[in-house]
Amino acid sequence: MITTKEMRILEINSEAFGVPTLLLMENAGRSVWEEIKKRFPDISGKVIYVFAGVGGKGGDGLVTARHLAGDKAKVIIFILGENKHQDAVFNMNAITEMDYSIKIVTIKDPEELKPVKGDILVDAMLGTGFHGKPREPFRTAIKVFNDSQGFKVSIDLPSGIDPDTGEAPGDYVKPDLVVTFHDIKAGLTKYNFETVVKKIGIPPEAEVFGGPGEIIMNVKKKAIKSKKGDNGRVLVIGGSYTFSGAPSLAGLAALRTGADLVYVAAPEETAFTIASYSPDIIAVKLSGKNLNPKNLEELKPWIDRADSIVIGPGLGLQEETIEAVKEIYEYLHKNNKRAVIDADALKSLAGYKLYNNVVITPHAGEFKIFFNIQPPENYEERIKTVMEKAREANCTVLLKGYFDVISDGKRFKLNKTGNPGMTVGGTGDTLAGIVGTLLAQNIDPFDAAVTGAVINGLAGALAYEKYGDRILPTDIILEIPNVIKDPLSAFKKKVYKRVLQ
Repeated sequence: MITTKEMRILEINSEAFGVPTLLLMENAGRSVWEEIKKRFPDISGKVIYVFAGVGGKGGDGLVTARHLAGDKAKVIIFILGENKHQDAVFNMNAITEMDYSIKIVTIKDPEELKPVKGDILVDAMLGTGFHGKPREPFRTAIKVFNDSQGFKVSIDLPSGIDPDTGEAPGDYVKPDLVVTFHDIKAGLTKYNFETVVKKIGIPPEAEVFGGPGEIIMNVKKKAIKSKKGDNGRVLVIGGSYTFSGAPSLAGLAALRTGADLVYVAAPEETAFTIASYSPDIIAVKLSGKNLNPKNLEELKPWIDRADSIVIGPGLGLQEETIEAVKEIYEYLHKNNKRAVIDADALKSLAGYKLYNNVVITPHAGEFKIFFNIQPPENYEERIKTVMEKAREANCTVLLKGYFDVISDGKRFKLNKTGNPGMTVGGTGDTLAGIVGTLLAQNIDPFDAAVTGAVINGLAGALAYEKYGDRILPTDIILEIPNVIKDPLSAFKKKVYKRVLQ
């Protein structure tokens, strides 16, 4: 079973991995034709009506029509609006050249639609982008389709049915057959239509690896009427008498990912240093040279106002700091705060069972400290181990490595973006800041972890393209907006090929 969002991610990632959506559309339309042929082996001379909408499903219908016409069926297409979908336009151009074998009827007024008598009717009207009640001309077209004579086939799912919920507050197509693609749509499970699932060439890598699809479908543009704070408030708790750079990098990465407000809470002297790095960061000065239990009362109002917390960068492992981390964690847990637990904070909480709004971002050494087990080198075993430990800890685990492994215990994804230049210190802090912002924007923790890993890796790739393998974490931070603006282009510029052994 698959949701609309998950399917769209797969389609975008397929494009990124070299299988264009135009080919997926061709395979989809062809698979509908194949299923029709199974039920009507000789369709020569049969009258077939295709009701074509304005999105990708309409394009699938045009491909189906082309193949049916190739079998000498008498094909009539009702065009129910101007289709601006790039792949559908390509197929429409092909269809318009087939004026000998296909009759095209452009519907300009719903009143032009009347029930027809055919051998086969193909519903290519409303697809996975549909929600709510059908509007004209589709409301009338659905009624006419249902009232017409012929074997009725719906492409992907019946028009008028919500693809995710199965709700149909208005009219919907009642088909004899549904030909759906890749996996059954969640909304279809509420109905007893005869349904066939057809594979359309989506490569397994599009499901296994995170890619541009996660960025496009999860990271939204700021709304035109949004105000300060609507796009997330992130609190970074980090730094110590020795370390000031790590929390600063996390904070700057959070800002570049789109958070409206980023606070970095650090011991007083360290906070002054952090404030000097950038006027963009709001430095919160905590009493003491290092994080200590007394700081919790100072932190509570900042934690309460933040949408997500990043805790760990540069904290150190002083005894008072370890105790403070444990007390802060309990407050986060009590308030079910979305949080990224990284670096020294992760070490301080070794062995803890966490909660499902937490993402932890260990490298192999930190994973061993936290879970008391070394992650296996073999990737099948590594994935299995990460899934088991994520389930035990009740959180999302982002295990950093040559391939990042991300799991919430129920599912997993890998990330293969990145390059050798990202071994420089600080790239884990940028990752924590990116994920922190995505959590603050109310993105599911697993999706935030996968998306954050891909953004960080692609930003590293763009930096690598400019500077080679002598990049800095600040170079990565500057590339984050370029990745979010055009993730497909960034993905195509991968400068370091990774092979999964």
